[in-house]
Amino acid sequence: MSSRATLFALLLALAACATQAAEPIVIKFSHVVVPDTPKGKAAEYFKKLAEERSRGRVRVEVYAAGQLYQDRTEMEALRLGAVHMLAPSLAKFGPLGVHAFELFDLPYIFPNLETLHRVMDGEVGARLFAMLAERGVKGLAYWDNGFKQMSANTPLRRVEDFQGLKMRIQSSRVIEAQMRTLGAQPRVMAFSDAHEALRQGVVDGTENPLSNLATQRMHEVQKHLTLSDHGYLGYAVIVNKAFWESLPADLRAILEGAMHSATVYERGIAQEENDAALARVKAAGTTQIYVLPYKDRVIWQQALLPVHRAFEDKIGRDLLQAVYRVAAEVEKERAARPDAATPKDKPGPVRPRPARR
Repeated sequence: MSSRATLFALLLALAACATQAAEPIVIKFSHVVVPDTPKGKAAEYFKKLAEERSRGRVRVEVYAAGQLYQDRTEMEALRLGAVHMLAPSLAKFGPLGVHAFELFDLPYIFPNLETLHRVMDGEVGARLFAMLAERGVKGLAYWDNGFKQMSANTPLRRVEDFQGLKMRIQSSRVIEAQMRTLGAQPRVMAFSDAHEALRQGVVDGTENPLSNLATQRMHEVQKHLTLSDHGYLGYAVIVNKAFWESLPADLRAILEGAMHSATVYERGIAQEENDAALARVKAAGTTQIYVLPYKDRVIWQQALLPVHRAFEDKIGRDLLQAVYRVAAEVEKERAARPDAATPKDKPGPVRPRPARR
């Protein structure tokens, strides 16, 4: 081969390498909710930030509303590498064998958002994500939906009011135990089926963050809503660990920064949407809204404390104690603030105390 031909071949090879290097890395981000939700909006915001900050080195393809995979199949797809990123409900990790995540389902474990976020963003949240790493999954962030409220076609003001009611729940051993402890009959049912089941009287009530209740028009088929803040519903943004570790270190840092910004954004709009949902429910006039007073929150919390004890060994006593400590720290800090409310005016649920041994 002549020197000119050799040079030409070399230039072609270099051009091919440059073209290949310019091709962005594709990240497939799949989730099961519609785009016009806090999770859906945050996924799109992450896409925007990741692509801008990486200067086109990555392309994030967001697949909303289960376009690629549904709840029951998305985890396996992630582990196989068919999709790279998910944002499943925290309740989905128990069935994978990571039972420590069930602490998020415990009733009245988080007195307020400040405690919740400090737990998520601190030692407890990091320990939970470390457990996922053993299963080929890396946790990137915790996203909010919100605190859950009780609804039914009869008033729910006392613990005794739940007696015999058929309550729709998502699949969770902890939530099932919660309802049974209240005297209700839990009925596991897909979220998409809940409205019709409530309308037809197949179930009597359910629990949801306000944004879920309003977007699914459950208030149109539920005469009573109790603002109890008794539980929490949130998500974990996770990525295939092998895929993540294959990315250049500087690119991972960029993506982590984009995810942090998307998380701040998501948590903010989640609270805003729950506030707006409550306003819509009030305006509809179809549902009587009852704010559970502090003294009754204490009664509900004490009635449900046995659920904590029942799952203490499965979740991990040390993890529960760590959450209780964070709650106590936040409570002490809030009480020391100049504008601190008196206990009888305190808006959030009380902190469960650990079982004595």
